[in-house]
Amino acid sequence: MNQETVTAPGEPIIGTARFRTMFPTTAHGAHIARHAAERRLAAQRRPESGAVADGGTATASLLVAELTANAALHDRTRGRSARLALTPPAGLRIEVTDARGERPPVPRPDVEADGESGRGLLLVGSLADAWGCEPYPPGGKTVWAECGIAVPRACGPTG
Repeated sequence: MNQETVTAPGEPIIGTARFRTMFPTTAHGAHIARHAAERRLAAQRRPESGAVADGGTATASLLVAELTANAALHDRTRGRSARLALTPPAGLRIEVTDARGERPPVPRPDVEADGESGRGLLLVGSLADAWGCEPYPPGGKTVWAECGIAVPRACGPTG
């Protein structure tokens, strides 16, 4: 289910649309969520919208792909879904919430060079302006990344 919401008066991002979609924590579910987000980012790329530029869109797409893939890989909780949220305005905040709060993301710098996995969070850390993980009560977590905004780069989870 895709939905757009507009923030209420008094909230920090007044008048900007927010994209959210739920997806099953499977490879196919992550794929569908990523493509829905890419369509949304492409629609917002219009010059008159003042949204994320082409380079920012490519970066955001990679961040969405990594975060949704990680949720699908590490949260295979039967019958549960994860949530992807994109929030403008000054840049873009990408949030993926899943049910596995006991497994916070940890970058693995010791990954084998020819290995097939394990570099996703290193990629997120190098592409995002900032990223981190927050608890999502009662037992989940939200992994987030921000791009296209002027904040110091983070080498790992912040917050």
